[in-house]
Amino acid sequence: MPMQSTMYDKLLLLPLFQGLCKEDFTSILEKVRLHFQKYTAGSRIVKQGDYCNNIIFILQGEIRAESVDHTYHYTIHETLESPQIIEPYSLFGMYPQYTASYYAHTNVNAITIDKAYILSELNKYEIFQLNYLNMLSNRAQTVYRKLKSPHASDTLDKIVNFMQLRCITPTGEKKLQIRMEDLAEQIDDTRINVSKVLNELKDGGVIRLSRRIIDIPDMETLSNYKENKKTLFMENPFLQPYTTPHGTVPFDKIELVHYEPAIREGISQEDKEINDIISNPEKPTFKNTILALEQSGKLLDQVTTVMFNLMSAETCNELDEIAEKMMPLLSEHSNNISLNEKLFERVKQVYEERKNLKLTPEELRLLEKTYDGFVRNGANLSEEDKVTFRKISTELSSLTLRFSQNHLKETNSYELLLDSEEQLKGLPESIIEAAAHTAKEKGKNGWIITLQAPSYVPFMKYSENRELRRKLYMAYNTQCIHDNEQNNEDVVKQLVNLRMQLAQLLGFKNYADYALRKRMAENSERVYQLLDQLLEAYTPTAREEVKEIEALAQRTEGKDFQLMPWDFSYYAEKLKNEKFNLDEEALRPYFELSRVKEGVFGLATRLYGVSFKENKDIPVYHPDVQAYEVYDKDGSYLAVLYTDFHPRAGKRSGAWMTSYKEQWIEANGTNSRPHVSVTMNFTKPTPNKPALLTFSEVNTFLHEFGHALHGIFANTRFKSMSGTNVYWDFVELPSQIMENFAIEKDFLNTFARHYQTNESIPEELLQRIIDASNFNVAYACLRQISFGLLDMAWYTRDKAFDGDVREYEREAWKRTQLLPPVKETCMTVQFGHIMSGGYSAGYYSYKWAEVLDADAFSVFKEKGIFNQDVAQSFRDNILSKGGTEHPMTLYKRFRGQEPTIHALLKRNGIK
Repeated sequence: MPMQSTMYDKLLLLPLFQGLCKEDFTSILEKVRLHFQKYTAGSRIVKQGDYCNNIIFILQGEIRAESVDHTYHYTIHETLESPQIIEPYSLFGMYPQYTASYYAHTNVNAITIDKAYILSELNKYEIFQLNYLNMLSNRAQTVYRKLKSPHASDTLDKIVNFMQLRCITPTGEKKLQIRMEDLAEQIDDTRINVSKVLNELKDGGVIRLSRRIIDIPDMETLSNYKENKKTLFMENPFLQPYTTPHGTVPFDKIELVHYEPAIREGISQEDKEINDIISNPEKPTFKNTILALEQSGKLLDQVTTVMFNLMSAETCNELDEIAEKMMPLLSEHSNNISLNEKLFERVKQVYEERKNLKLTPEELRLLEKTYDGFVRNGANLSEEDKVTFRKISTELSSLTLRFSQNHLKETNSYELLLDSEEQLKGLPESIIEAAAHTAKEKGKNGWIITLQAPSYVPFMKYSENRELRRKLYMAYNTQCIHDNEQNNEDVVKQLVNLRMQLAQLLGFKNYADYALRKRMAENSERVYQLLDQLLEAYTPTAREEVKEIEALAQRTEGKDFQLMPWDFSYYAEKLKNEKFNLDEEALRPYFELSRVKEGVFGLATRLYGVSFKENKDIPVYHPDVQAYEVYDKDGSYLAVLYTDFHPRAGKRSGAWMTSYKEQWIEANGTNSRPHVSVTMNFTKPTPNKPALLTFSEVNTFLHEFGHALHGIFANTRFKSMSGTNVYWDFVELPSQIMENFAIEKDFLNTFARHYQTNESIPEELLQRIIDASNFNVAYACLRQISFGLLDMAWYTRDKAFDGDVREYEREAWKRTQLLPPVKETCMTVQFGHIMSGGYSAGYYSYKWAEVLDADAFSVFKEKGIFNQDVAQSFRDNILSKGGTEHPMTLYKRFRGQEPTIHALLKRNGIK
């Protein structure tokens, strides 16, 4: 019979027939009976264990192989494409049986040839014999290589080898039905390791997991995963040594795809480090347990630090999604460490022997901090309560992230578009110009006011349009309370209730008691004592301040005019101008950003002898960012300082200091220096004007720079106690003490010059700044007290909350509110400090630190504000020490006594 070209072409693709010419095929077909068969999708072609009496050629369609191992309880499904020969190697031998069942996956066309014809006819063709022998040889060699391959070094290799050894072909789609414990037993590994690797493969899109089923879309991808992973690691900047100046973050090389694999690798590395600690056969010591734990997790810390910092400074939806995906994994990993019984047992043994170990004070502090950290994170809980603790921790990590993301989206999504010059009345030229620039950037005509501080704050101060002020005020103060996806009411309830549950699980009455145990305040009673003391001292003056502002407004608007919250800043500014002839906008020309920066850097030079040198070779994450090397007075390198001054999309509002690398002493004695960043949202420059700051923004710069100095001067042995790693109500002292310099003439005269004329700020204007420094100080204090009381109201609860968030807030603020409440507004749902920013049961810290900074700065005032001996003492006893000793011990060493409230009252003119 004639040989059809298409059949010939398909058969020729099979290794059994390669090399046979068309004439040979024709000759074969004259002597061999071919059985043409069709199988419908789902029908069985052969059954596992059946004798192999035929050779079956699949010409068209897909088949599915199913091999079952009843001894070890697993089943492997494989999808095979045509052309295909079903187990030609099973045709001869001692056990000529099929090793799997084969089914038609789609409709299938096949040819069957009897075993007898193979023996009698096809054997006459030498090339056929060679092909067949070659197939058998290849099969034998493959099996031999797999059986004799070196013992797999890790769980991933073991899983890959298991599949390769048992699969019919090395490529294509596979499905393994097996219980986790059976797979672990088969590959001689632990169930936990198998679970981790399978989840990594699932997250990497290499496999799909369902109950007792591992779906492998492409076996070749699984086989090459490790090699591909190595290649990816070689291209991942997080996973290579940083070759940048001072080992700074290679922002110019980091891409979104690098975060997840680096985080997973970081978790894997720290898991190994923890396992090394707990499997150490030696008796637990400070070095092999506490120090080893302190030094673990370097890679993970490195990656997550960059990710979380950029989520505030330069985020996007994709980065948020990566973080959202990683948060449960990171929370689980953290819990795996803090709830690791074997690890805690080693820590506990060292802790119980602490009196006999001859530890240095810093070592003892680290030991106590480590032990206490385990206890506060549930190490002493029952197994059942540990499960609950894990669940709460994971939920909290996801909820805090969601809270922040919702607020950022609300802030960035709002814009007030002004389309007439009438709406601009009262606004300074700098604000009008900035608003026009924003509109142009967004491709719109007119002027855009946003909820970012450099836009919102001056509009509320200067706009003559009361309705627009009200509109903007309502937009700002109703963020995250609208009926949309960014509503944070339920998130707040969950955060408050979960924190309460966590505290009560650990034996505390409420979350405040839990949090304050590791603060200078120690308990909620002392917090309320401070807030009540301040409230009593400042309220009478604050009432008079509000009365005076309302009187001014009524002189302008009529005696029946009621001062509302959206009027306060506007008329307060007018009164300030009237009393002191001081218009903040008139100050801007003297506070050009680059000059202010020189002044602030110069202050550090004058106090501490340090210098700053910009290094443009240090990579940055945005063109707005500048990087500086900081050098000590002896010329030695101290730190890297990043500055990021202006608002933009993807950057949250406010101002903050953060670290990209902490300071610590390495094992070889090298003092590994820190990389810190100050991030602000100052008014942006325009094409016609440089960035001109308000006096308030100068204060903000000094504040965050104070935090930066706390990081820059860090000089501790251990990273976890370095820089700003101190009690939360002590961390604001270094920042707030710097604000005192803002009203010192000798400091302002060093940099305050008119950006156009270069004239120094006039002496009488300097005096007016100083005279006005306490303007509305009592009202401002009450505002801060109200935030502290709100914070405490949420976190001193000992019962779950399911009420009205706004109503609860109004009740908490009742004693501090001097203006009519606006029922639609809500601070709590956007109060990132206490909900997602680390100040939960800690907002009082600002007033606590204000007491400290007023008392501490009195030493500078007594000895001279630039006195280098006082500055050196502050550096040696406060800034460099981090959390190595109790804050009050450090403070008394600098000041010689405990702080009192009197210096603060005196500074603010309160009697």
